[in-house]
Amino acid sequence: MKTFLKIKRLVLVATYCAAVGAALSGGAAYAADVAQAAPVPASVPAAVGAKDLVLTGDAKCTRCHDEGDSPKVLGIAQTKHGVRADGRTPTCTSCHGQSEQHLAQKGKVTPDVVFKKGAFALSEPAKRNEACLTCHDKDAKRSHWEGSQHQSRDVACNSCHELHTAHDKVRDKLTQPEVCFTCHKEQRTQVNKPSHHPIVEGKMSCSDCHNPHGSVGPKLMKRDSVVETCYTCHMEKRGPFVHNHEPVSDDCSNCHNPHGTVTESLLKARPPFLCQQCHTPHGPFIPQLLGQQAAPNTASQSGKSTTNLTQGRSCLNCHTQVHGTNNPATTNPTPQFNLR
Repeated sequence: MKTFLKIKRLVLVATYCAAVGAALSGGAAYAADVAQAAPVPASVPAAVGAKDLVLTGDAKCTRCHDEGDSPKVLGIAQTKHGVRADGRTPTCTSCHGQSEQHLAQKGKVTPDVVFKKGAFALSEPAKRNEACLTCHDKDAKRSHWEGSQHQSRDVACNSCHELHTAHDKVRDKLTQPEVCFTCHKEQRTQVNKPSHHPIVEGKMSCSDCHNPHGSVGPKLMKRDSVVETCYTCHMEKRGPFVHNHEPVSDDCSNCHNPHGTVTESLLKARPPFLCQQCHTPHGPFIPQLLGQQAAPNTASQSGKSTTNLTQGRSCLNCHTQVHGTNNPATTNPTPQFNLR
C-alpha cells in the first residue's frame, strides 16, 4: 500500500513539472511573437513605448507634453477634436506639423506651427489659419473668409478660439461678447448703455447679427445688408408698405445704433432732434389736422406751423407709423406723412 502511494506522488510531481515547463516555454514564445509583430519605433525610447493617451498617434508628443503644460494639452480629449471614434478627428501633427527637428532635439527647436506665444515665437497668422482651414474650409459659414475684414487684418483662428479646453468662450453665447470686446472696445461701452440689445443679459450674442468668418454684406452682417439682418427678428418692419419711409428701406442704422444708446429704442438721438437731421423743423398745421384742405405754399407761408414740438413723443405724437404705413386714404391729413 505504501509503495502505491509513493508511485502516485511521483506521477503527480512529474505531471506538475511538465505543465509548468510548457507554460514557461509557451509564454516566452508568445512574447517573442508580439515583439516581432509590433516593434517599438527607433525614435521612441523603449522604456516609454508608443502608448497614445488621447489622440491617435499622440504618443510622440505626450511623452513630454502633459497636464502640467499651459494650456493643458490633454484637455483636448473633452472637445470634438478629441473624439477618436470619428474618422475626421485630427492628431497633434495635423495642426502643429510633423515637427521632426523639434522631436529630434527634444524640444530645443521650434515646432513647425506654434499657436501660442511662450517658449517659442508665434507662427504667422496665415500659417496658423492654414492648419485650421485644412479641415474647416468646406463649411459655407467660412466660404468668405479670404478677403474678409478679420483675415485682411491678420486675425488668426486661435485669436478667438481655444482648442485644448472643453469650454471655448467664443462659442458660448454668455461669454462670446467678452472675446469680441477684446478688440471692439467701443462696442463694449455701447452695450452697457441704458438702451441696448440683450447682449449682456445673455439672450443675444455678436454672432446673431455678424459672421466673423466673412460675409457678402457690409460690416460682416450675416445677411446681404443691414436691413435684411435686422428683419430676421423685426419682421413687422420689413414691409413693403404703401407709403415707405426711405431711411428705413435704406439702412436701419441711419436712425438706430444697434449696440446701444442712452435714448430709448436704440435711437441715435431723441426726437425731434433725430428727425430734424433730415426734415425741416415744424409743428402741426392745424387746418390740415382738422381735415381741411391745406393752403398752397406762398413766399410767407409754407403750410406748416413754425411751432416746434419737443414735448411728449415730439414728432411721434403725430407721425406714429414712422417705419411705413399701408393706409390708402386720400383725405387730410394724408397718410403719406406716416401719420397713421
